[in-house]
Amino acid sequence: MSGRDATRRTSAPDAIALLQKDHARVRMLLAQLVESRTSSARSQREQLLKAIEQELKVHTRIEEEIFYPAFRDAAGKKKDEKRLYFEAVEEHHVVDLALPELKKSRADSEEFAAKAKVLKDLIEHHVMEEEKEMFPRAKKLMGREELLKLGERLARAKTSLVKEGQGFRRKLPKPVRS
Repeated sequence: MSGRDATRRTSAPDAIALLQKDHARVRMLLAQLVESRTSSARSQREQLLKAIEQELKVHTRIEEEIFYPAFRDAAGKKKDEKRLYFEAVEEHHVVDLALPELKKSRADSEEFAAKAKVLKDLIEHHVMEEEKEMFPRAKKLMGREELLKLGERLARAKTSLVKEGQGFRRKLPKPVRS
């Protein structure tokens, strides 16, 4: 089977399309969280926060364990691409610090609303950098075939993590060798 046939056979999106779809979902959930009103939205906010946390856990895992290392390896010694890699990892770390603070706040408080807005701003900044800087460079560094293979790995890992629910400790699936 030719490389072109193998590409047509796959149903998984390329890595960048998969990650952008995740970004869109998290942005939509964050917008709903920030727009919710304090007086009548405690349970809605709690549900949205739980959904956001789940999405972020899965997305962060697949980026940090699969996509970022592939990007770093493809970048080789190119300093600008390495900078993007390290900044992305650190931005994830900052979100990891902000999310528990938000969870500690009462969902019907103004403090919660403020922390939710800050979390939204942090994530939007991170997503913008990935989509405007990292992803275009990844396309050039890796090429279509590699991004499709990476997309398959990301999709398998994501499915595995979602099935696990809160148990994010299990090892991610190894890449399938062709």
